[in-house]
Amino acid sequence: MNRPAPVEISYENMRFLITHNPTNATLNKFTEELKKYGVTTLVRVCDATYDKAPVEKEGIHVLDHFRV
Repeated sequence: MNRPAPVEISYENMRFLITHNPTNATLNKFTEELKKYGVTTLVRVCDATYDKAPVEKEGIHVLDHFRV
């Protein structure tokens, strides 16, 4: 399945990277992409589709922000 490319948005001193939601099967490639952009904190705004432990093992802090 083709996924859209990440989109980087900058505002003042903040940077945001908008991406697709990976699965456990695509998590390695996703994590490498995050590291390429220098991501240090990841905020999940959709239902979790992957285990966050491997991402955190790579030094990226994962926060869950679900809609109610």
